[in-house]
Amino acid sequence: MIIVFGSINIDLVARVGRLPRAGETVLGPGYDVIPGGKGANQALAARRAGADVVMVGAVGRDGFADSALAELAAAGIDLSRVSRVDAPTGAAFIAVDAAGENQIIVASGANAAVKAAALDALSPAPRDILMMQWEVPEAEILAAARWGRDRGLRIMLNRAPAGPISAELADLLDMVVVNEHEVLALGAGLGVTGEPDAVAAVLSERHGLAVAVTLGAAGALCWADGIRHESPAYPVEVVDTTAAGDTFCGALASALDRRRGYETAVEFAAAAGSLACTAFGAQPSIPHRSAIEAAAQVLADQRNPYHRRLTE
Repeated sequence: MIIVFGSINIDLVARVGRLPRAGETVLGPGYDVIPGGKGANQALAARRAGADVVMVGAVGRDGFADSALAELAAAGIDLSRVSRVDAPTGAAFIAVDAAGENQIIVASGANAAVKAAALDALSPAPRDILMMQWEVPEAEILAAARWGRDRGLRIMLNRAPAGPISAELADLLDMVVVNEHEVLALGAGLGVTGEPDAVAAVLSERHGLAVAVTLGAAGALCWADGIRHESPAYPVEVVDTTAAGDTFCGALASALDRRRGYETAVEFAAAAGSLACTAFGAQPSIPHRSAIEAAAQVLADQRNPYHRRLTE
């Protein structure tokens, strides 16, 4: 089982010809209202990739709340630990350009009221996964990590948006997932500088955790137990990169929950993240397990062409 402790948003997405510069206004033809939030996206990605998922978070009592939860409910995610609070449902304001690149502003709203105490009602099994992001309060993330450690859970943190974490939190984690820019901010906060690959290797060794780094079109890498694993991206025509990182995280957690090793888990997650770039919007773009498995098999065959020849 995967427990996701994190944010739930509604996304207001506008397509534009190009992203605005500072102080500039650009026009788009319209906008879409789509459920999102890093926690909710990762929960849905883990569920669609085949895992049983519990979502722990908060929404408001406003008109956006039900819309923000609709895809999670339809997927069969346990929402019994999602609170309704007297604050607006979190919102993200997203501009997407013609190349699929984006700019995002997040207004926390109800996500600022998420409490680690909500986890106390759960009875997880040892080795279940607790997955977190950085769109809920830092103090609650630390409290949740302590809760998970006390119960023998595997604890996974997506440090996004970018920034440092404390050494105390790093030592509670089993895995951190970042992109190539976020890993540099993470390393700087813990006194490690250099290229993304080298920073990931040092952080992994120093804190005894796995460090996965997404590299966009170049795929992903992971340092764990002194071993470097990598996977190329699955080749796709990019429509929108929104939620590609969240999809990677959810798919990675799902693969690890099924006791896959890091090599095949990273491959599975890289395939999922690539597929998420082929459709517009966050949650609508998240792929299902069958599609991910097919794409991951292509990557596996590229990694081991001898095995491919034997099975053809």
